[in-house]
Amino acid sequence: MSPDRLIYMANQIGAFFKSQGEAKAVPGIADHINKFWDPRMRSAILAHWEAGGEGLDPLVRTAMSALRRPGTH
Repeated sequence: MSPDRLIYMANQIGAFFKSQGEAKAVPGIADHINKFWDPRMRSAILAHWEAGGEGLDPLVRTAMSALRRPGTH
């Protein structure tokens, strides 16, 4: 999946949780990505974030630090 598509999807998740306020939105975004994204997708979005995260919404950027690396529990 292209990085642009993953950025779009992550930002859509962020938009969904945004109305809940940052305290709930950040863990909600991370939890959703951890539960429903394929490990390869998680790996790719984390790599993008680590490379600067261009295009990611600020809430999504914050949530990235709570994502699990594929293969970890």
